Amino acid sequence: MRIDVLTLFPAMFDGVFSSSILGKAREKGIVELNTVNFRDFSNNKHSTVDDYPYGGGGGMVLKPEPIFAAVESLTDPLASKPRIILMCPQGEPFTQRKAEELSGEEHLIFICGHYEGYDERIREHLVTDELSIGDYVLTGGELPAMVVIDSVARLLPGVLGNETSAVTDSFSTGLLEYPHYTRPVQFREWAVPDILLSGHHANIEKWRKKQAIERTWRKRPDLLAKYPLGKEERQWLQELQDGKDTSS
Repeated sequence: MRIDVLTLFPAMFDGVFSSSILGKAREKGIVELNTVNFRDFSNNKHSTVDDYPYGGGGGMVLKPEPIFAAVESLTDPLASKPRIILMCPQGEPFTQRKAEELSGEEHLIFICGHYEGYDERIREHLVTDELSIGDYVLTGGELPAMVVIDSVARLLPGVLGNETSAVTDSFSTGLLEYPHYTRPVQFREWAVPDILLSGHHANIEKWRKKQAIERTWRKRPDLLAKYPLGKEERQWLQELQDGKDTSS
């Protein structure tokens, strides 16, 4: 996969793209990560990329020319069209399902804006997706783009050491993830649940599923409304709602 990021602050991505999972994925050649300063595509001697909004109002608006020119410099008319993603508070809420969808693409281009907003022609005639990572406003689109890129890249084959990790992550299954434990068995007065030491894989799997349902019910009950519960799972949920102990 190839990922290009249009930004006025490419240095913000240096550490993120060179460290941890993204850095390893880049080294392995699984994902190509590039930044493009779209100020280089401004068409005026002062290299300005923003201007005052028509009709008045506060703030500055990103001009369409440098954004269109930067995107067109990254695309091949003969190749498959990339997904061009605008990071903005007005966008579609970003979810794990969206990450999974984008991980199947060959080429993603992210546009990170600043100032008051974008010229509307960028939205209407250039981008394919508008994404938001939450109902709040940040200084620019760089941090949201990093979040989305990390979420997408870790789903690519070969990026994670354990290929099942992404499959069992919270939200990937539709539920929050079950609790994890590692050594030591006894830490202070807290012990690892006996079921995880039993070696009985079927019972462990059942325990984990029950724990995932309970954790989702307590922390994100809205997710259960969309999750296809089986007969046994509905019984577990009913026991939780009735206040019964479901730990076994």
